[in-house]
Amino acid sequence: LIRDVDVFNGIKPGGIAIINTEKTASDFRVPEGVTVYTIDATTIALEELGLPITNTALMGAFAAATGEIGLEPLKGALRSRFAGSLAEKNIRAAERAYKLVGGAA
Repeated sequence: LIRDVDVFNGIKPGGIAIINTEKTASDFRVPEGVTVYTIDATTIALEELGLPITNTALMGAFAAATGEIGLEPLKGALRSRFAGSLAEKNIRAAERAYKLVGGAA
């Protein structure tokens, strides 16, 4: 998708992009004033959940990148949504991404 579509189109200076990739931010032509965080959410999901379902890892990355939600409220939401070991697997995925993006857990 990134090769075919200008994923940065419409992002204004001060904007943030979170990209699920093995690459680093320096591998992309990022518009001036835009902050890019890269996270291999697919690998995290496969390792923690056993499936390539990346949403909770990306939520962890979003929490760290933006500060819009803290890690503890995110973990609480995941515990409300999922039960037992599935909740804990999703929490681990979110925590890993949060830490990789630079959040202090």
